Amino acid sequence: MQLKTLLSATPVRQVFGSVDRPVENIAYDSRRVQRHTMFVALRGEKTDGHQFIGHAIDKGASVIVAEREHKDPRVTCLVVENTRAALADFSASFYGHPARKLKLAAVTGTNGKTTTTFLIKHICENAGLRCGLIGTVRHEIGERILPAIRTTPESLDLQELLAQIANAGCKAAAMEVSSHALAQERTRGIEWNVAVFTNLTQDHLDFHGTMENYFEAKAKLFTGLAGQKQKTKPVAIVNVDDRYGRQLLDKLDKRVAAVSYGMGLRANFRGSNYRPEFTGTSYQLDARGKSYLVRLPLIGRFNVTNSIAALAAAEVLGINLRTAVLSLGKAPQVPGRLELVPAKRQFQVFVDYAHTPDALGNVLKTLRELQPHRLITVFGCGGDRDRQKRPLMAEMADRLADYSIITSDNPRKEDPRAIIAETEKGFRSNRYEKIVDRTEAINRAVALAHPRDIVLVAGKGHENYQEFADYTIPFDDMQVARRAIEDHPVEL
Repeated sequence: MQLKTLLSATPVRQVFGSVDRPVENIAYDSRRVQRHTMFVALRGEKTDGHQFIGHAIDKGASVIVAEREHKDPRVTCLVVENTRAALADFSASFYGHPARKLKLAAVTGTNGKTTTTFLIKHICENAGLRCGLIGTVRHEIGERILPAIRTTPESLDLQELLAQIANAGCKAAAMEVSSHALAQERTRGIEWNVAVFTNLTQDHLDFHGTMENYFEAKAKLFTGLAGQKQKTKPVAIVNVDDRYGRQLLDKLDKRVAAVSYGMGLRANFRGSNYRPEFTGTSYQLDARGKSYLVRLPLIGRFNVTNSIAALAAAEVLGINLRTAVLSLGKAPQVPGRLELVPAKRQFQVFVDYAHTPDALGNVLKTLRELQPHRLITVFGCGGDRDRQKRPLMAEMADRLADYSIITSDNPRKEDPRAIIAETEKGFRSNRYEKIVDRTEAINRAVALAHPRDIVLVAGKGHENYQEFADYTIPFDDMQVARRAIEDHPVEL
């Protein structure tokens, strides 16, 4: 592809050099630059890509995209106002605007994104609509499954994934969209058929600063719907049980169709008569003037709302609602989301990704509904992240669990003991202990379990690593819990 054919993709303030340059690929990491690469210099939280322009040129870059002038006879330099926006625009054009070839469902919110996208994909596939998946746990492209590094990839990687999904014969895709991605323009230029808002609770304040900023970042997904030029009838699916969801409905442009969902009377898609069991959940769905009995092999009130969101989104994508409801009876277990550790014991162990106060509270309330003799929880808080939520996590555990073990999550560059000390301040009772080593903490929780007890291992869910200051180790809560159960004597 020639640079001159790409130039119209984004506003360019200045051009230094010839526009007759070949562009064979695009990179924002100078280490990935090859011959005839367009290198886009991004300003990151810790490093500035402008520092690596020289390295990119030495490796064969033909075009530099930067926010300030860089003259070098070996390359053409494009000066733009915002390189993140430019990267998104150039990437979409380079890959042939793959989002336009797909029916797209975006899901945003603090909790529930992963389960909702998994359910949307399942419903679509079951109805014969091949659907890709982009999210926290993994990316699914036709028959291929790729590991996910972050919830929403950088715009360049995202456009490449969408192109691969379209090329694999998929006609739709369900995507988790994080607040970071929206703030950093990663989804810029993508038009959605349906956008889902699950909820908003405290998280990521290390990045956004305030809940208001966090909400505004999420709201960008919905305020942009009215300006779409290709997909002119987008639908917003909003959780009306959530106070930020109600605020979002008030912000929506009148040109955007809105469908509310939840368990409250004002919801267009409303769940009621919720019945939890160890093997799943059943509830009544009222929508479009009809009632449906929904059976779901996932437990928890929050999974009822996640499934209602998925049903509403799938209907927008063209799936018959009755067909969608029936397909939920065979919905897959979402990795690390209230996942039962298989074991023939008289107690049960669940692993969940809950790493915010609200998510931990929801999971503990759900497990309480199963009426265990005792509810034991293992949890920790991540390092280099929102410190305000640490004592709030402990408050939730103190209120809803019978006994807690505070341990390490991903300490990153912080001292795990210091994180635990900050977390511990949220406890008012003495029904807890502290074990820094996560394996030891899980072993201890399983050793404490008696018949009819439930153990919850919270925080890491699907993750298969533990991150420290200068190194990362393999670590899988499911595997560690399974080994701990095997070492636990069977009570007769």
